[in-house]
Amino acid sequence: MAHTDLDIDLLRRVLSSRVVGSNVLHYDLLGSTMDEARRLAEQDAPEGTVVIAEEQTAGRGRFDRSWISPRGQNLSFSVMLRPTAAQLPFMNMAATLAVYETLVDMTGLAPAIKWPNDVRINGLKASGILIETTMEGPDVSYAIVGIGLNVNFDPSEFPEIAPTATSIIRETGHKADRTVVLRILLEHFDDLYRSVKAGRSLTEEWSARLETLGRTVQIRWRDTVTEGHAKSVDEQGNLVLTRADGSTFVAVAGEVTLQI
Repeated sequence: MAHTDLDIDLLRRVLSSRVVGSNVLHYDLLGSTMDEARRLAEQDAPEGTVVIAEEQTAGRGRFDRSWISPRGQNLSFSVMLRPTAAQLPFMNMAATLAVYETLVDMTGLAPAIKWPNDVRINGLKASGILIETTMEGPDVSYAIVGIGLNVNFDPSEFPEIAPTATSIIRETGHKADRTVVLRILLEHFDDLYRSVKAGRSLTEEWSARLETLGRTVQIRWRDTVTEGHAKSVDEQGNLVLTRADGSTFVAVAGEVTLQI
């Protein structure tokens, strides 16, 4: 195991009484934390298992895009959960809000959420979230929540993301303790997940932080593009657009392009 500034023993101790973080696994190198978390889920690993990798050879974001994260500088991890089908829409909201609150705690700045789950600071992406679910008929077998958070790297060194990405160190000018960042994030995530399990909806809290609402947006999904006014989100987190002809379009997933 290569040297790392992540104090895994400390994380295991402080998270031992929680669901999220009840089992923390740290790897120097993985193909993908998503794939490893899925493998563990199939082996009946405890709910809340967290898989962290210093480096991924096949890390991915939404739409199978590669996720750029230099070794040991950021946080790349996946959490295995077992929500009910009714709770599933709130997994994205819980993860996104956990990242949002962590960035508030760590930077003192005001992040915003670009629907459905990019967390941005000053219009630049600091975090991305990916959720993959395995169903057995109508029931959820497990859900894997992947989170990438830019902590201590400078995105300007990577031309393909330099115009669109940021990080905690870029926004604050100070290197962050990744152990502290991860502990805060997992604690927020656990608090939110517990509230969902207790029957609480996160829709109102999540939608209040969406920068997408009130804007004219284009939704790109496969080969189609739909444009309209982002009016609201429904209880499930789907984006409700009003098109120019007055009709309503509900976007379940897709690529959002904000129009100025």
